[in-house]
Amino acid sequence: MKLLVVEDNHALVANLFAYFEARGHILDAAPDGATGLRLVADNHYDAVVLDWTLPRMDGMRVLQALRQSVRKAVPVLMLTAKGETADKVEALGTGADDYLVKPFDLAELEARLLAQIRRASGVVTNARLQVCDLALDLDTTEVTRAGQMIALQPATRRLLEVLMRASPALVPRERLEEVLWGDAPPDRDLLRSQMHVLRRAIDAPFARKLLHTVPRVGYRLTAATDGDEHEDD
Repeated sequence: MKLLVVEDNHALVANLFAYFEARGHILDAAPDGATGLRLVADNHYDAVVLDWTLPRMDGMRVLQALRQSVRKAVPVLMLTAKGETADKVEALGTGADDYLVKPFDLAELEARLLAQIRRASGVVTNARLQVCDLALDLDTTEVTRAGQMIALQPATRRLLEVLMRASPALVPRERLEEVLWGDAPPDRDLLRSQMHVLRRAIDAPFARKLLHTVPRVGYRLTAATDGDEHEDD
């Protein structure tokens, strides 16, 4: 999903970017309400995370302008320290689609946003990624292929999710290293070892290979193959 975060807490914004980008999402950020409103008006976003207390224009004024003047129907989740029932009623009555009180769990925030996006698009199926006969349930984190359960460690599952979200496009090595180690990747080529574990789990027992390597460039997850790709690490 493409997400706009309207929040003036820089540490919180950094945490949101680290979590959501590692899971394959695209984020923009606005440090104040006026900038946030301009970005929503000028761009397409799947959802907006909106703080209540903001400089220049507070979250409620942004929400009112978004629904009344800009007339954007993008799902908006209020993420705020205001936890009183009256605050929630006011926000939801003004046009917010959901409300989450700080502190919060990042996985819950992601699940709520994905649920709102599914409702907005009319999709009511479970949050699920699928490439060929390989499936990842985003709610339960279960991985299956051809109906068989596949056990993955969290780090390997994160790599799989990024590859599945991008499929059939190639994901550069640098992007996958960032998923695992942020901006401080190890000196040794540990990504190769992680990809070997992933390939052994999702491909070794099956005739059709899905995980392909473009040497020195990156990896892609697809049933199709190109001449410059091969299955070994």
